[in-house]
Amino acid sequence: MSAEHPEYLTDLPPLSAAGLRAAWEMPWKARNEIARLLLWPWVRLQFALAGVRWGRGWRLYGAPILQVHRRATLRIGDRLELRSAVRSNPLGPNHPVILSLRRPGAALTIGDDFGMTGGVIVVEERVTIGDRVKVGANSAILDTDFHPVDPRRRMQHMLEGATAPVTIEDEVFIGMETLVLKGAHIGAGSVIGARSVVTGAIPPGAVAAGNPAHVIRWLDARQQA
Repeated sequence: MSAEHPEYLTDLPPLSAAGLRAAWEMPWKARNEIARLLLWPWVRLQFALAGVRWGRGWRLYGAPILQVHRRATLRIGDRLELRSAVRSNPLGPNHPVILSLRRPGAALTIGDDFGMTGGVIVVEERVTIGDRVKVGANSAILDTDFHPVDPRRRMQHMLEGATAPVTIEDEVFIGMETLVLKGAHIGAGSVIGARSVVTGAIPPGAVAAGNPAHVIRWLDARQQA
């Protein structure tokens, strides 16, 4: 990203000509950075209380919601970026990012350079997300149905829905308002179109969309043949 179009104002020297010009031309970014820095102590405490190690280069715009069972495991790599504040993204997150590990033994592992805006990740069994994965605004990743399908079982055990692990490999991009449901496996480098519903396996290097999501083309022209 060039000095003319910086991704983060804090990447520029604050009193430099480039830094002052960028803050003047993009005042919303300046406000976002000020709000992020003011909220930083509370957000860092929030993760510490949940037993989560603070990684290098984390940027959190607005406070996420953490629901981490004391016997669950949440691991996140470096350079995390979560956007929970409505002003932090022009797509307008509907709510803060929610990371919910609901049961003993639940495990959420997120690699380096993960980004999410106003999304939800709910884990009752296991969700594994690789490096450099970006998730568009207001999407949800769920490894559980929450509730049983059978009505009699639902009346007796309301919260015992079926579960299956979810895997999202490296360098996946997920479009806004997408649902990634239990048992989904998205291959490395794939792109999921906005408002898709991913229920099964998407191979690496694919562009997939729809309900249920299916491959509509390949990113590598050689795979088109």
